[in-house]
Amino acid sequence: MKWIQWMRPGLQVKRWALVGFSGIILMALSFTVLMRDFKWSFTNGTALLVGVAGVTLTIFGFYKVMASIMNIFSTSISIQGRGTPLKPNLVHDIKLRARGPKVVVIGGGTGLSVLLRGLKLFTSNITAIVTVADDGGGSGKLREDLGMLPPGDIRNCILALAEMEPTMEKLLQYRFEEGSLKGQSFGNLFIASMNGISNNFEDAVKSMSEVLAVRGQVLPVTLENVTLYAKLENGRIIKGESNIPYKSLEDKSPIERVFIKPKESEAVGDAVEAILNADIVVLGPGSLYTSIIPNLLIKNIRNSLLNTEAIKVYIPNVMTQPGETDGYGAYKHVEALYNHCSGLSLDYVIVNTGDIPKEVREKYLLEGAKLIGFSEEDGNSLKSKDIDIIQDNLIEIKKDYVRHDAIKLSKIIVRLVKG
Repeated sequence: MKWIQWMRPGLQVKRWALVGFSGIILMALSFTVLMRDFKWSFTNGTALLVGVAGVTLTIFGFYKVMASIMNIFSTSISIQGRGTPLKPNLVHDIKLRARGPKVVVIGGGTGLSVLLRGLKLFTSNITAIVTVADDGGGSGKLREDLGMLPPGDIRNCILALAEMEPTMEKLLQYRFEEGSLKGQSFGNLFIASMNGISNNFEDAVKSMSEVLAVRGQVLPVTLENVTLYAKLENGRIIKGESNIPYKSLEDKSPIERVFIKPKESEAVGDAVEAILNADIVVLGPGSLYTSIIPNLLIKNIRNSLLNTEAIKVYIPNVMTQPGETDGYGAYKHVEALYNHCSGLSLDYVIVNTGDIPKEVREKYLLEGAKLIGFSEEDGNSLKSKDIDIIQDNLIEIKKDYVRHDAIKLSKIIVRLVKG
């Protein structure tokens, strides 16, 4: 029915306008009763009470209307930048995103942040659940020095979902080039500062998200100080997320499995709730063994994935990763997910079928990376697991780096929910 659609949650203007209009009606009824006495007597207590209620509702309703409108304009300014004329359809776009599907994305690394930049154009109801197993680079140093969880992947996801001016994003991504802070990003230090004044890392992330007007929410998968280990096929045990691919290459031995310590780490409660209430849960894109699977090893995450009624989708990377997925096709990625998360069942796998220019391919070959293939055998194996396959050219190349086309990928994800 049209009136139900009219009252659906959106920008929260119509509901408050209705409150204000109701106040006007109450005032009119009150004054009608009072005007019957030409002496303007206030002896009719009921009429007076109705009138006061009407005035109160009118003031409150239209105050909330103005507050909602100001919020729309502040959001619009943060999206387009100060001094830029507002686009005529921007308010409508914000309203549509507020009604968008509830999407949970699980992973870490560059792949996750790339996807989030596309998804936020279609829905504001996004939850990014991010690995905290990282122990390399600036994040690893802060983890070691301050005893905090690694902020790097969290930072990238917050920036991907934030509505901010380009200058602010450049500032938060800035890396110091000299001194004791060399290689450290300002954004990591921002989160470290928030962590210092907050109750815990989760609160710090939420506070930073509020400051940067994040659309959706970014959550660490756990608040426990987890360490990622890998067992190679030659039997060697590797400690530390950043060491795993290098030691695998050094030994010329593929990864057999990965595991975490402490083994019984608890997930963040909001992450579990988001998965259970989601319309669709997306695993990836991202590093298979060091960004995606570590999240699935958190027992509450595994249980919520088994119990949710949401559509479950996996998106493999476009390129293989040396020391992690050398020679992997689409099915071998899924096989690794199933081996590490017993009972998991996927509904869809979204695979790239596009090619890349010769010069870009040669650049990646020098690093030991190739396009992840999708063979007829891959297709048959996935179908045997009752997994539907979505194939498309999903490649976008920026500065000779191969990435997923975030907008095309996001359209596919939203379309799966809408059917």
